Amino acid sequence: MFSLLYGFWQKMFERVEYRVLILGVDQVGKTTVLERIKVDYKIAASFRPSTILPTVGLNIARVEDPACRLVFWDLGGQAGLRSIWDKYYREADSVLFVVDCSEEDRLAESMEVMEECLSNNDLVGVPVLVFANKQDLVNTGKATTFSMETLGSRIMERGLFESHSIHHVTGGSAYEGFGVKEGVQWLIKTMKTNQIKV
Repeated sequence: MFSLLYGFWQKMFERVEYRVLILGVDQVGKTTVLERIKVDYKIAASFRPSTILPTVGLNIARVEDPACRLVFWDLGGQAGLRSIWDKYYREADSVLFVVDCSEEDRLAESMEVMEECLSNNDLVGVPVLVFANKQDLVNTGKATTFSMETLGSRIMERGLFESHSIHHVTGGSAYEGFGVKEGVQWLIKTMKTNQIKV
């Protein structure tokens, strides 16, 4: 009898754990996004961009939100490392795909990589958040920047969300600290909703 009650109590107060893949080509700010998440959720005391190095392989962070536990997998974006990404797809509850809005000349590469990822059967139906990073550099006079709206239009033109009914494009700056936590909150809300439907 005790084990039955304990099992019921455990189920009632169990915290759901979600796994979020952070993907994108190299140098778009994926690790900076992860470091900002750690600061936003009080895992790290301060944000120190000077200590952030490009990811070779995988960075992992566990975050406690009042609604759930989150495990972030930040995968290296260099061309040679992308071949391991699909090993993580089956375990993912959502994808946070980061695009650098300060480098329009790399937008085509980001779109190709995003298309390849999102067409994988293991990610079909998984919520996708596209984070247009480095918005603090847009409209600074740099000729190669592009807006979040441009990114959204390009994604729709290519039909990248056809197998992902739950998707969102948002922007911000991991470096300056705006937009990241709001994006994570959107992911939490949609993962909880998606879990109910499954």
